[in-house]
Amino acid sequence: MKGLVLGVVVLAALFSSSIVTEDAWGAILYNVTDLGTLGGTSASAHGINNDGHVVGVGGTGDGGPRAFLYNEGTMLNLGTLGGTYSEARSVNNSGQVVGYSTAANGSDRAFLYSSGTMQDLGTLGGTSSRAFSINASAQIVGYSDTGTEGHAFLYTAGSMQDLGTLGGISSRAYGVNDFGQVVGESSTVSYDPRAFLCSNGSMQDLGTINGQHSIARAINNSGQVVGSSETSGGQYWHAFLYEGGSMQDLGTLGGSTSHAYDINSHGQVVGQANTSGNAGTHAFLYSGSVMWDLQDMIDPASGWRLTEARGINDNRWIVGKGMHDGQSRAFLLIPVPEPSTFALLAAGTLALVACTWRRRKPHCRHPAMR
Repeated sequence: MKGLVLGVVVLAALFSSSIVTEDAWGAILYNVTDLGTLGGTSASAHGINNDGHVVGVGGTGDGGPRAFLYNEGTMLNLGTLGGTYSEARSVNNSGQVVGYSTAANGSDRAFLYSSGTMQDLGTLGGTSSRAFSINASAQIVGYSDTGTEGHAFLYTAGSMQDLGTLGGISSRAYGVNDFGQVVGESSTVSYDPRAFLCSNGSMQDLGTINGQHSIARAINNSGQVVGSSETSGGQYWHAFLYEGGSMQDLGTLGGSTSHAYDINSHGQVVGQANTSGNAGTHAFLYSGSVMWDLQDMIDPASGWRLTEARGINDNRWIVGKGMHDGQSRAFLLIPVPEPSTFALLAAGTLALVACTWRRRKPHCRHPAMR
């Protein structure tokens, strides 16, 4: 009996750990959903909020691809700013969406979609701009043509601020957290693109994994940054996690290359990586110091090949793109069972063992029987 109690304690510890998608047998399972299209044959998902709202771009079948907002089985076409193309890249927990769209003159323009309306965010003096991320306070980041070069921007309350560079001529911002910390890439004085963290108006070079080039894609509220960097010799790129002043190489799925695109509040990272022998590219989840192949976590009879994970929320739902029955489609992965189910299962199992342990005592009975 003592061995049974010990086993349940270990089981409960697993359920309460940060890797709540891992079951007691070591298998990590997800339900996979094809988000559909806007009438065409293809779609790609780029971001997800904590309510499960997903954004991306989908084919329409009778025109250019359009930005979409997906919620509970419905994919909404967000339209354009007058042109033929639009793409949504991020959605906050208020349901506000950012991305970019062609305008009537054909130039790309950053947009904010809120309350059913798509708003042009303008530029830094040039003709084009793109938005990539939005935080809880509706601060938006991206990059814009200044008239001569492209610079990273932070858009707040109707004003677009030029974030400058690391000494070079160009920069792009890709992620922003709820404290207004911005990450992206910038050229240096030596023209090498480097990952940066911009905080309180100061832009910091995050370095590389022994290479020359790096790019930061996302930052969470703990200040953890993810992206990808050249490795030694500059031959390959590897996903990285930057925290505490140090850039950690997250490795690959057995191949030579990986890229990280998003990180949630639990420090779990998603992206894409080459498999052994560079035979293919698979979506990955990095959790518990291990890079997991998401292809191994779904039903092998599902008809899916998951090639790229782009977003993960705090409920550990993951979105991206892959091939489904020969078509390029957006996917949504939801843990099975969900974290709440694990907690209930662990609590119920502990209660059952405790009751069994004391079964000879009259007070160990269902409340209704007392």
